Amino acid sequence: MSMKNEMQKQRNRLENCKRKLAAARARGDQPIVTQFVEEIAKIEKRLAQMNHKQSFDLNKERKSLMDMAFSREITKAEQADLGKLKKSVRGLVIVHPMTKLGKELRLEVMTGYAPKAF
Repeated sequence: MSMKNEMQKQRNRLENCKRKLAAARARGDQPIVTQFVEEIAKIEKRLAQMNHKQSFDLNKERKSLMDMAFSREITKAEQADLGKLKKSVRGLVIVHPMTKLGKELRLEVMTGYAPKAF
């Protein structure tokens, strides 16, 4: 299962537990309340771990792109035929500004990163 799906599943579980906790508190059912409080703490800890892992991976990818020797803006003509561009430049990585990586790099336009000038 992908990280994104797993995180969404955990968020859904957290929301359900919070809703059930509120209902148990309204009933005054103390054993169920403690059970859901523990469950919520466990789920929140797992979500924090997953968020940290995701940011670590994103930061590692960002650093690898910044270490590449060459980067430049991709022109509109090149954007029209990205397949041809990728075939002609070995090791080219294209980053769109609306992706997580693009936002992390604070890009304004589509940018290509490569080990050599293209």
